[in-house]
Amino acid sequence: GILANKERHASTEDKQLAEEGEEVFRNLTEVKKSQIVMPCHANHRQELSVGQLLKWMDSTACLSAERHAGCPCVTASVDDIHFEHTIGVGQVVNIKAKVNRAFNTSMEVGIVVNCEDLFSDSHWRVCQAFATFVTQRTMGGKVQLRPLVPRTQAEQVEHSLAAERRRMRLVHADIMKDLLTNRAFQQVEVQEAEKAVPAERTQVESVELVLPPHANHQVNTFGGQIMAWMENVATIAASRLCNAHPTLRSIDMFHFRGPSQVGDRLVLKAIVNNAFKNSMEVGVCAEAYQGEEPLRHINSAFMTFEVCDRDGKPCTLPKIQPEPLYGPPGRRRYQEAIARKKIRLDRKYIISCKQTEVPLSVPWDLSNQVYLSYNNVSALKMLATRNNWVLNSEKNKVSLYTLEQKQVLSFKIEFEADVPAERAFMVLSDLSKRVEWDPNYERCELIRRVDDDDFLYRVVTPSISNQGGMVQDFILLASRRPPCDSGDPYVIALRSVTLPTHPPTEGYNRGEVLCAGFSIMEVSNTVSKISYFNQASPEVLPYISTDIAGLSSSFYSTFCTCSTFLQDNRDNPTPKDQPPSSTLNSTLL
Repeated sequence: GILANKERHASTEDKQLAEEGEEVFRNLTEVKKSQIVMPCHANHRQELSVGQLLKWMDSTACLSAERHAGCPCVTASVDDIHFEHTIGVGQVVNIKAKVNRAFNTSMEVGIVVNCEDLFSDSHWRVCQAFATFVTQRTMGGKVQLRPLVPRTQAEQVEHSLAAERRRMRLVHADIMKDLLTNRAFQQVEVQEAEKAVPAERTQVESVELVLPPHANHQVNTFGGQIMAWMENVATIAASRLCNAHPTLRSIDMFHFRGPSQVGDRLVLKAIVNNAFKNSMEVGVCAEAYQGEEPLRHINSAFMTFEVCDRDGKPCTLPKIQPEPLYGPPGRRRYQEAIARKKIRLDRKYIISCKQTEVPLSVPWDLSNQVYLSYNNVSALKMLATRNNWVLNSEKNKVSLYTLEQKQVLSFKIEFEADVPAERAFMVLSDLSKRVEWDPNYERCELIRRVDDDDFLYRVVTPSISNQGGMVQDFILLASRRPPCDSGDPYVIALRSVTLPTHPPTEGYNRGEVLCAGFSIMEVSNTVSKISYFNQASPEVLPYISTDIAGLSSSFYSTFCTCSTFLQDNRDNPTPKDQPPSSTLNSTLL
């Protein structure tokens, strides 16, 4: 009964790999921790304290990082964490951590937390997290990490996506800054409410002395311990707003700005930044000092809390009034909380959904473009790494494969071209040139160059009906990525987005592209293997259905033309490698 509303996981990762025909392989960096939840680990509701869970997660991930690095490591950052379920006393927490990818001096460690009920033999996912670890500095500086070679399909996917997640981390601060300079956020007014709770009433300040049990073998404070202390003061601040016991639902991406060691005094400050209908954001700051030295900023985090009723449904929360004693800082925190809520929704809606639930035509804007770009590239990489493609037909070494998964049909067309991989990538990434070789592209116009790697296009495709059916158009986000390491493919990913400036127009049927694009591998210095993927939507499927059914071989002629086009442009100056950063007038479309 107590597990009726919880997600149950009947199979383990090893079983899933076995079903896919893949050899079960144990990653050498993998570390597992199992811990039964005792009353000393729990809160007043007899549920595992999130602070305690964070400590276990961090220590497990640190051991995994040190297995790969061969030396002491410290936590540098942690991506967003969404807690899907709580864990009760007597249940078992199973934590698995392994290094997904090693960069020059940092590595990404993936952490998966599952819960096990010993009496019902049920398992369910609690959360997933991605943490970045760095080696401790030596006398000569940072340690250069050796590359990590993925061995299984699952590892190959995570290894590839780790580069995209790193890209998001590096621009995280810029996204927030750009959003706050948006005029809409600058004009946000503090809502007056009769029963609004003054923010200063929720302020909490606490100090902790870092003792040896709080630190690792190099006397550096565990990142998980700092997060646990921060969660404690944040919970108190949230409780003061709602006069109830709140539940922590998520923690935003954060970075450790500096080290802390045994003997430090950690000053922890928390305050409710803003309260929405069913959730509130609490900001927490951790600073350290020893003796009379000035405070050192260790970390800032933003935690989202809810208050649930007996049925587990979120309750309506009181309004918050920014603290007037601090003037502009209070208003700034109030506005930043609104901006972070938008970013959280973007990330959760675009990134955190399962692959079969990827939303179509998400409205594109500058504040969410990095997440849409990530989703675009990651979806294509995940589709490309599937190992159960079935050869449908082949003609003169141009192959058509199909893949049916969860009632979704995908197809892949693969061939080799006598063109260097980098050159093929540069030519094919200019989507406006596709009309010269693909008969299914009647017109392709650049709407906007977002940056050097992302572009927005409007594509017009001819009618496939002999009776003169309606012409289709698509608004596509094209994201291109060169390889991060040798052995990685060049990627050109395509997906539908919505642009307010380009709504559906009369005379055109607006189509949807779920996931499509090219993966280009280097065979030799002069030959590349090109794979085109498409997760067929109802609007796309008619263009390929006769080929899949074996009634025609138009795919062969199309990609033979593509190969010829690549060879014709093999030695030419790269056409439009950097499309002009101009926005086409919608009247042209």
